[in-house]
Amino acid sequence: MPEEKDILVVDDEPIIRDILVRKLTSSGYRPVAVENAFEALDKMREKTFPVILSDIMMPGIDGIELLKKVRSGYPDTAVVMITAVSNANAAIEALKEGASDYLIKPFNLEEIVMSIANALEKRRLILENRGYQEHLEELVRVQTAEIRGLLAIEQQKTFQLNKALDEIQVTYNTTLEALSTALDYRDNVTEGHSQRVVKYSIEIGKALGLKDYDLEVLARGTLLHDIGKIGVPDSILRKPAILTSEEWGEMRKHVEYGYRMLQGIPFLKDASSIVLHHQERYDGAGYPQGLKRDEIVIGARIFAIVDTYDSMTTDRPYRKALTDKDAREEILLGRNSQFDPVVVDTFFKIPEQKWSTIKEDVAGSKYNNSIFRSTDKTAVNEKDPVPLKLL
Repeated sequence: MPEEKDILVVDDEPIIRDILVRKLTSSGYRPVAVENAFEALDKMREKTFPVILSDIMMPGIDGIELLKKVRSGYPDTAVVMITAVSNANAAIEALKEGASDYLIKPFNLEEIVMSIANALEKRRLILENRGYQEHLEELVRVQTAEIRGLLAIEQQKTFQLNKALDEIQVTYNTTLEALSTALDYRDNVTEGHSQRVVKYSIEIGKALGLKDYDLEVLARGTLLHDIGKIGVPDSILRKPAILTSEEWGEMRKHVEYGYRMLQGIPFLKDASSIVLHHQERYDGAGYPQGLKRDEIVIGARIFAIVDTYDSMTTDRPYRKALTDKDAREEILLGRNSQFDPVVVDTFFKIPEQKWSTIKEDVAGSKYNNSIFRSTDKTAVNEKDPVPLKLL
């Protein structure tokens, strides 16, 4: 790389060359002077200069033609043009061809020094940016190769699966369940809660006629509804007594924590709305946004009922579980206030025994550790018993 002190001066007037050389030398540069473009090109072949200071009007090859040849053969060299002719067209042509600056004789020598300094700084920034881009491209190439290597390793594991789903679908399922299980272990008062409410939600979702994709979103959002509790202190989350108003305020933040955790993950983006809305009420008295009716996503409206049902029918440190009959009566009382009436009516159309079976199966781990497997016994012998294929 040429040293930034080396400047090539090109001018057919000896006096001008001498003045420029003396000024540049006194300014700390190492100028080399030549009288025409031919000599300038010869010097460039011997040694590349970072900046050329060139007259325009010269015999033989003029400054504009020299500029074109330098920009073509030495694109990293900055060129500052000087001329005795105040010609706007010449200035425009010079700048169009890539000149760093255009100065008119008689010039101020300090202006010459400043113009060269500016040209060097611009050149330095261009070279640094190019180096950064080249480094970035190399980094991307290396990381892409690493990722491809990792993907190749993961693909080899697909032959170990005995189900129709490919590895990425199973990995998604396993990841979601692992997140939920980790939360259940931390918040031991709700152990098994996430697994049950997913099963309950899917039953209602099917009864409402939700499409497969909407059922997938429902399952994901319901499973991870309380994932934001990871951000709630243990002193509040595991407190055996009733929470204070300040503690409740902190606890309520878990919906927004969970939403922010999932919202940026593409395959969980839709499910994140269920996480954000799962504490809203049909009448608008819920939190965090006070949404009501159809402003609340359908998955959260379904969840509101199954979450309440599971909470009431499960033992807690501060109370015993209600009977199924009492829990159903409480849900009916919340129709049109806490709960969507259509979802409530759908809940009551499903046989009571279905809820008991789900609870027993989750407790007995009869789902082979996968809450995404269908509860429909007709699917047991099918090739693909996992209808909720994650993206």
